[in-house]
Amino acid sequence: MNYKEVLECARERGIVNCRVCEECNGLGCGNIIPGPGSKAPGNGAHENWKAWREIYLNLDTIGPDIPSDTSCELFGRRLALPLISAPIGSLRVQFDPTDDVREYNDACIAACYQKGILACFGSGRDASVVPRGLESGKRHGNVAIPVINPYPTETILGLLEQINQAEPAAVSIVIDSVGLPHAGKKANRLGAKTIEELKQLKSAAKVPLIIKGIMTGKGAEKAIEAGADAIVVSNHGGRALSDAAPTAVVLPEIAAAARGSVRIIVDGGIRSGMDLFKALALGADAAMVCRPFMISWFGAGQEGIEAFIDKIQAELAETMYMCGARTVREIREDMVRRKGAGI
Repeated sequence: MNYKEVLECARERGIVNCRVCEECNGLGCGNIIPGPGSKAPGNGAHENWKAWREIYLNLDTIGPDIPSDTSCELFGRRLALPLISAPIGSLRVQFDPTDDVREYNDACIAACYQKGILACFGSGRDASVVPRGLESGKRHGNVAIPVINPYPTETILGLLEQINQAEPAAVSIVIDSVGLPHAGKKANRLGAKTIEELKQLKSAAKVPLIIKGIMTGKGAEKAIEAGADAIVVSNHGGRALSDAAPTAVVLPEIAAAARGSVRIIVDGGIRSGMDLFKALALGADAAMVCRPFMISWFGAGQEGIEAFIDKIQAELAETMYMCGARTVREIREDMVRRKGAGI
């Protein structure tokens, strides 16, 4: 089964809050809330997608005629390609009321394990989501990364106790989720974190700590001061602000501020291996992708997700070959250019 067939199956099934567009660009879903779109005028997801379209590839086919190697190292693991499935909080609330995110997490973790990449799962709206995700990760090489909302610090410390016992690949705190629609509710209220609070969480974590939701160079410096092992350039919760910058725009600034002292992952609007190549050229070590993984699961379960991963890897390998990179480490900023820039 190829990815086109997966999309056809997803359309036949139907997803309440997703239009299963030919390419997931945020226009079909708009500002469906809660759901895959954005708050305000519904432009956040589309702006992220569009920003990658503003970056062009520089072709260079003078070089050795050998296949490009898409593999990389991250968190002490050898991955088949620098791709990570991004977390989904709740399928029932965000996408389709008939589906359970725990079942999606199981299939996604299994698919990512089979294809040699990492998988994230959100802390969810049900207390059983984290332990089930951790158990699924243990069955599949501990490739799963729990992504925890910015709950009160005491709540996160309690979650870290069970996470540490499971020894996943890493753990992530998604700090920009304070902008989500339910953030201000009294139960499990989400709130901003100080550097000192993040240092406390870093000290308690026995696996690499990822801080997700960094959107400025200054934010990267704060995360580094807090001891983060990796940061995720992401405006997921920031879609509450209609004028939040796209992640592709801020990535070079953040890479410059980090100066190689922390691993950088970018999330937002990446839909192809070409987009992934652009992200690596602009300073990322890896990229997260969310909705296409979910749509692939709706279309054909674990097999659908594996088909999507195969698509991304093939596109990345071809782009590397055509732009003169034979390994991921050879991908450089001068292999891309922004729209309107001179030669």
